[in-house]
Amino acid sequence: MSSVDDIGYGRQFGDFYDRIFPSGGYTEPTVEKLASLHPQPGERALELGVGTGRVAIPLAQRAFPVRGVDSSPEMLDQLRTKAKDADADVEAVHGDIRKYTDDAQYGLVFCICATLSMILDADEQRATIQHAAERLAPGGTLVVETSNPSGLKVLHEGQQRTSYFIPYPEPNTGLLTYSTVFEDRRLWHASHIWFEDGKSSVGSELARLTTPEEVDEYASAAGLQAVDRWADWKETPWAEDSPMFVSTYTRK
Repeated sequence: MSSVDDIGYGRQFGDFYDRIFPSGGYTEPTVEKLASLHPQPGERALELGVGTGRVAIPLAQRAFPVRGVDSSPEMLDQLRTKAKDADADVEAVHGDIRKYTDDAQYGLVFCICATLSMILDADEQRATIQHAAERLAPGGTLVVETSNPSGLKVLHEGQQRTSYFIPYPEPNTGLLTYSTVFEDRRLWHASHIWFEDGKSSVGSELARLTTPEEVDEYASAAGLQAVDRWADWKETPWAEDSPMFVSTYTRK
């Protein structure tokens, strides 16, 4: 690939991303479920939007090596350091998930933590799923996790704007989010303020309101078959008001 477009996510969130999304107990259900979905234990998986390796590193430590693609050099620098320290087989690739390709096939390809919705154009989301499907080995599984627009609407209680604070276990630590939904443009803007030890850090993100039905359509057009959908990694049944959705697909 000749160029990689970077929206600057790592420059904004790199210093506190791992605090918002901690490893350990928060991440373990994700890793456990992904490991169970890989049809070829010990074979390499592909993560689209690998970030700092929150999921890729513990997955690799379970004997599932990972090739992780991300557009953020800052996030990938952290990933390389963390993977080396953890002695985890994670390959960091600077690339654009909308058009990523390589010569390998994978039993498991995953795009999680609302990465797909960071792509603001429906055709580019569709292209991302198409390229992901092309990397799947026969019988392989694609996993997509992203925010559920209907659940976000419930959170906003019919208002265009809202704010909410999530306290974290450590004293004087938490995340304050100012959230705005532009339904006519199908966009969601969120500004986050991370508080810790009397200090604060700020990051903003813009996401597309991507429905489960749209992701199903992308996957079907790419020759994949829908398998299951949950509200979270513990396989809680999905409902219209679920905050997130996790959908799985397989090669026909």
